[in-house]
Amino acid sequence: MSRIQLNRFEYFEPGAVGEAAGLLDKYGEEAKVIAGGIDLLPKMRAGSIEAGCLVSIGNIPELSYFRHDESGGLGFGAMTTLRFLDASGELKEAYPALREAIHQITSVQTKYMGTAVGNLCVATPGSDVAPALMAYDAELLIAGPDGERREKVCDFYPAKNKTTLKRGEFVTGVYMPAAAKGTGSAFMNRVRTHADIAKITLTVVVRVEGGVCAEARIAMGAVAPTAVRARKAEDMLKGNPVSDGLAKEASMAVVESMNPSTGLRSTKEYRTEVTPVLVERALHKAFEAARRAE
Repeated sequence: MSRIQLNRFEYFEPGAVGEAAGLLDKYGEEAKVIAGGIDLLPKMRAGSIEAGCLVSIGNIPELSYFRHDESGGLGFGAMTTLRFLDASGELKEAYPALREAIHQITSVQTKYMGTAVGNLCVATPGSDVAPALMAYDAELLIAGPDGERREKVCDFYPAKNKTTLKRGEFVTGVYMPAAAKGTGSAFMNRVRTHADIAKITLTVVVRVEGGVCAEARIAMGAVAPTAVRARKAEDMLKGNPVSDGLAKEASMAVVESMNPSTGLRSTKEYRTEVTPVLVERALHKAFEAARRAE
């Protein structure tokens, strides 16, 4: 492990997961994990984040992977870049909405340097990646001083800009279960400009059996303090025959899972009015994809 003493902070490059967890535990709140540094470094320069030490995870070999398991599920490591995922034909085939969420990120530099796990750990409510992974029922692999644990992405954000990571913990990877036969998905968002953070973002994943919606997950970002699942709308879809009326009814129910605010990018009223429209369109798209996959 290398260690560099700089004027403002210490910089460590551990070679193993356990070393990194030990450093994070030792330095506590002073320590920050750095992978691509896309979000962290600009904030440090601006003074909005202070760090007594940086723990780089770029030299940990086991964090760079992309593979299927025996069940057909897909996992990737914390150092897997957004560019790698964007270019993956396997991801496009098996989890198209996630790939679309990544593909529409316009900054080439961000995709080459940034990681999907880093995007998740920033915990911005406007992330396109977090709702996509929520809709695919993804889990995070988390390492810390007490060993490893798993947590659903849906449970990872207790409050705005907060995660459930404890002292010494960091995310080492992501796992998505295999999509069953008859699964369809859709990603949609709205932005002021192509390069801007979303003012509404959502992913829908459904499974259809014999014309009936057997499973549904609707995840939304930028419409509440954290990325959220539209649980009531999901329950309305499950077990019912697919129809235009069902999609309309469920899309209106997503408002009950929202808590939008007015900010720099959009107003509360716009988010409240437009989100159900986007959800309805996404449901139609996802149902059509599911029919083709039956």
